[in-house]
Amino acid sequence: MIPVGPADPAPAPGVVPIDIGADPARELAREELSGRVYQEAAPDPVQTILRWVAQRLEDVLRAASGIAPGGGWGLLVLLVLLLVVVVVVRRRFGRLARTAAAPGAVLGGTERTAAEHRRLADGHARAGAFDDAVRERMRAIVRSLEERTILEPRQGRTAGDAARAGGRALPAVADDLLEAARRFDETVYGGRAADAGTDARLREIDTAVSATRAVGAA
Repeated sequence: MIPVGPADPAPAPGVVPIDIGADPARELAREELSGRVYQEAAPDPVQTILRWVAQRLEDVLRAASGIAPGGGWGLLVLLVLLLVVVVVVRRRFGRLARTAAAPGAVLGGTERTAAEHRRLADGHARAGAFDDAVRERMRAIVRSLEERTILEPRQGRTAGDAARAGGRALPAVADDLLEAARRFDETVYGGRAADAGTDARLREIDTAVSATRAVGAA
């Protein structure tokens, strides 16, 4: 006859059963906290605080290799805090992280003229903000091509799209346009910081493109 042990006691009223162990929780947290959204978003005070909180949570969960602080309730509190951090970070930086993964529209939603973009670029360059200067100079190049009717105005056009289409109409500066698009993508989407030389090169390309006549133009 098989002995039957005492039945497991029923959980006390109001107690939430915790089935997840500390090790699976720690690995789940580490996997989530290693995501690109925590690494690639542009730094600002909010992100700095969120990263600090995420790192502290990871430290605590790493320490909980066998026993969660405070038992099951302690682990539950840690997981709830982690969930809050994940939700806040993804809502705050999710779009930026996706943008960083793939080049987007060069002009965005701006309606500025090429001259206005050039003035903005010059102002950024004087302030030493060369990343912003490079972005505005590429926008000036693309807007100039649209103003000259070399390119049809179109939402969602990337720098590469504009460079290839513009190069077909302006073969003399086709390579320059591709270089400008590459430098723009590296700076804006690739995380490579621009410098005064990068800004100067895009200014030269903008001047050359503006002075080049389209194939077949009178």
